[in-house]
Amino acid sequence: MTTRVKICGITNQKDAYGAIEAGADALGFIFVPETPRYIQPSDAAKIIESIPPFISTVGVFRNEEKLLIDRIVSEIGVTYIQLHGSETPEYCADFTRPVIKVFDLNDSFDPRIIDSYRVSAHLVDKPKSNNEGISNWNLALNARRYTDRLILAGGLTPENVSEAIQYVNPYAVDVASGVELEKGRKDLCKMKKFIQEARKTELHTEE
Repeated sequence: MTTRVKICGITNQKDAYGAIEAGADALGFIFVPETPRYIQPSDAAKIIESIPPFISTVGVFRNEEKLLIDRIVSEIGVTYIQLHGSETPEYCADFTRPVIKVFDLNDSFDPRIIDSYRVSAHLVDKPKSNNEGISNWNLALNARRYTDRLILAGGLTPENVSEAIQYVNPYAVDVASGVELEKGRKDLCKMKKFIQEARKTELHTEE
């Protein structure tokens, strides 16, 4: 199975093109104000207009008003909506575009909650309070039992993505800080290495 790769936190056209050149399947644009990788919707729109077809784009929101999300999504034309807060199943179901719902892998995480969210994909991430380290892959593996479209995020890097894919077998992996020079600025070499390691793992598991 091909593990899809999303490069998240794109803030400029150079990084977007670099991610696509490296082989990314999807680009993530963060519309959560006061976060280090926030991008103005108008700037994201210019990037999205310029990228080639068949590259998915994801708008990331957290506990935002639905009307605002609908307006931004309509104006810039992202493919998917990613909800990174405490959004309810009913809230997530009320969008016309496909939704990716994010869950924090904290000590109280119960993977059975995934059954309540009838969305396009389920993304598991390390808790927001955890600025270092990686996601709990054991909890991610438990979550994998409840969804065929599990996206793994949280502390992934070119050095550990291969092991993560072998352990969790996710539908996709999501990386932001692990392929950066600094917050909001990507490193082309790291992006290429990250995706090479992901693809190499696929070839190994298929043998």
